[in-house]
Amino acid sequence: MSVVKQLTQNCSSQRHGRKSRSFALLTGGRSRWFGFLAFALCCAAVCHTSTIPIEPIAVRYVEGEIHGFLTLRTLDGAIIADGDSTQATHGGAVTSRLVFHFKDGSLQDETTVFSQKGSFHILSDHLVQKGPVFKRQMDVSVNGSTGLVAVRYADSDGSEKAVTDRLEPPPNLANGIVPVLLKNIAPGAQSAAASMVVAAPKPLLVKLAISAEGEDWFLTGGARHKATRYVVKVDIGGVRGVVAPLVGKQPPDTRVWILDGSPPAFVKSEGPFCDGCPIWRTELVSPVGPLSTNQTPQSKQ
Repeated sequence: MSVVKQLTQNCSSQRHGRKSRSFALLTGGRSRWFGFLAFALCCAAVCHTSTIPIEPIAVRYVEGEIHGFLTLRTLDGAIIADGDSTQATHGGAVTSRLVFHFKDGSLQDETTVFSQKGSFHILSDHLVQKGPVFKRQMDVSVNGSTGLVAVRYADSDGSEKAVTDRLEPPPNLANGIVPVLLKNIAPGAQSAAASMVVAAPKPLLVKLAISAEGEDWFLTGGARHKATRYVVKVDIGGVRGVVAPLVGKQPPDTRVWILDGSPPAFVKSEGPFCDGCPIWRTELVSPVGPLSTNQTPQSKQ
C-alpha cells in the first residue's frame, strides 16, 4: 500500500475519532520517528482545508481576433522553440490556439474554446505534447461543461494507454487561458484564484493561487513600461498536497508579467510546461524582414 493511501486511511480514522492501528505499529523502536512524521502529516492534511475561492474572474476586457508570435527560451536565453498564438471569435465563443514547434521536433499544441459573458468559462480544452522534450507523451481533452476528461499517453515502455474520468468542473477553470485571466484581475487586487485540470497521467483537479508579487520595468525600443509580476502557485490539496513538497513532487511556481494599462497585455512568462519539465521563458517576438531572395530563415538565424 502506498504511503499516501495509507496516510489517507489513517487520516480518515482520525477524523472519526478512531485510533489507527498503523500509527500504533509505527510508534515502537526505530519506526518511532516515522510514526511521528506520519501523524504530523495526517494532522496537517486534516487541518488543510483550502481557503482558495472558486469564484470565476469577471470579464473586464473582451477577447477578440489576434495573431501573435512567441519564442520559448531556457532561462539562460537559448531559443528552444518558436510559437504562434491565435484567437478567433465565433458567436459567443472564442477559440484560442497556442502552438510551439521545438528545434528537436517536439510539439506542444493547445486549443481552448471559452465563453466570456460576464465571466470566463472553459467550454473545451485540448492539449497535445509529443516529442523527446516531454518525458511523457500526452493527449488530453477536457469538456468544461460535463467535466469529462480523456487522457491518452505513452507509458515508459512506449505502449499507449488511455484514461477517462469525470470531474466536477469549477466555474473558475483556467486551462489554456491563464494569461487572459490575469489581464482581467481587478485593479489593486493582490490575489485571485483559478482551477486547472492536469494529467498525472490520471486526471486531477488542482487549484491555482495567484498573487501580485511586484512590479518590473521593461523596454520597447527606447520607451519604458511597467508590468505587474504575478506568481501562480499550484495547490494540490489534501494529503497529496501535504506530501508533495516532501517527496519533491510540488510543481514549481509560474511567473507571468502583465503590462499595466487599459487594455493590459501579456509581456512574458516563466514556468514549466509539464511534470518534470524545466522552467522555460515565453516571450513575445516581432517578425524580422522582409528577407532578400537569396536569404532563407535558416541562414538568417
